[in-house]
Amino acid sequence: MIMEDLGYKKPELLIPASNLEVLKIAVLYGADAIYIGGEMYGLRAKAKNFSPEDMKAGIEFAHARGKKVYVTANITAHNEDLSGIRKYFEELKEIKPDAVIISDPGVFEIAQEVAPDMELHISTQANNVNYATYRFWHRLGAKRVVSARELSLDEIKQIRDNIPEDLEIETFVHGAMCMAHSGRCLLSNYFTGRDANRGACTHPCRWKYYLVEETRPGEYLPVEENERGTYIFNSKDLCMIEYIPHLVDAGINSLKVEGRMKTALYVASVARTYRKAIDDFFENPALYEKNIPYYKEEISKCTYRQFTTGFFFGKPDSDAQIYDNNTYVKEYTYLGIIGEKKEEGYYRLEQRNKFSVGDEIEVMKPDGRNLLLTVKGIHDENGTEMESCPHPKQVIYVNLGEGLEENDILRRKEEETNK
Repeated sequence: MIMEDLGYKKPELLIPASNLEVLKIAVLYGADAIYIGGEMYGLRAKAKNFSPEDMKAGIEFAHARGKKVYVTANITAHNEDLSGIRKYFEELKEIKPDAVIISDPGVFEIAQEVAPDMELHISTQANNVNYATYRFWHRLGAKRVVSARELSLDEIKQIRDNIPEDLEIETFVHGAMCMAHSGRCLLSNYFTGRDANRGACTHPCRWKYYLVEETRPGEYLPVEENERGTYIFNSKDLCMIEYIPHLVDAGINSLKVEGRMKTALYVASVARTYRKAIDDFFENPALYEKNIPYYKEEISKCTYRQFTTGFFFGKPDSDAQIYDNNTYVKEYTYLGIIGEKKEEGYYRLEQRNKFSVGDEIEVMKPDGRNLLLTVKGIHDENGTEMESCPHPKQVIYVNLGEGLEENDILRRKEEETNK
């Protein structure tokens, strides 16, 4: 039975992109919409982000294929930011993204003044945890509100039942989780039973902490953070690929994937898998249930930190954290994206990781197929044959013995993983 015949609306699949190349991959591998950041005023300052020129090119590419592009401008602005933000929205007015994602009320007001016809979405950073907040933003002119990660499916469903039908709900369903979100700290509740999220914070973040190593009792070690981070607040990654029916039933309009600093392999793997899961469910719920093992296998082919369902089915327990390391599970290595054909059998590739002639690699195709092929030949831009390609981002030409297509993605399975 087709779900749309029962009154269910297929949710949007919203995928992140760090640059123009990744945006194109997101579009081709199944996204309905892509969210990106400009060079300023988003919350991923270390991401490559988009120049105005790339933003225009990305929007044109997406629109030509019936997809949408949203731009993040979700910083909490200080006084010195406001004049620049006004100028930024003047630029966006000309570039014409499909919506801008905002968290700060002052920034929201500037956007309405400068670009009154622009669609505005409210970022998860605005702590949207109840239907009264949703109604508030709707009255001010917001088209969509992104739910806080701390909400359960039951709470989201209650919000849906108590807000106008034309106000959309966007919810994160996959990707990294924060230990504390916009000041929404869990430590007070854990240590004292007094919930900071309800105004009873005991400020445990101000307390002094030490670690004790089990073989050295009484020896207190300072909690320090180095370039690799700390482990005690290290959450597993969110993954709801097995619960598409629950997300649809909750009335969520847009299923959002986290990861504006991820590779094209991550974006392609997640977009393609969620695309198939959503489409399968709406074609036939029995087909979706049958294919769950496939979805789980495919979603694990990009880097991740083990998986959790977050807050969707109630408060997470200690199993939602990873205490022994901060490394990713990495089952596959990203090798690059196939470019134009140069000669019979050979295609351009900007190499991202080393591989050699004779290696068995997997080819990801946008239509869902995976081909396991052997590298027949490699040569450089001058036609010189190579046994391997050891230099990252070197432009090479590769022959896999079968017809490749532009925008296929190459990946190699690792013999050992760090699960």
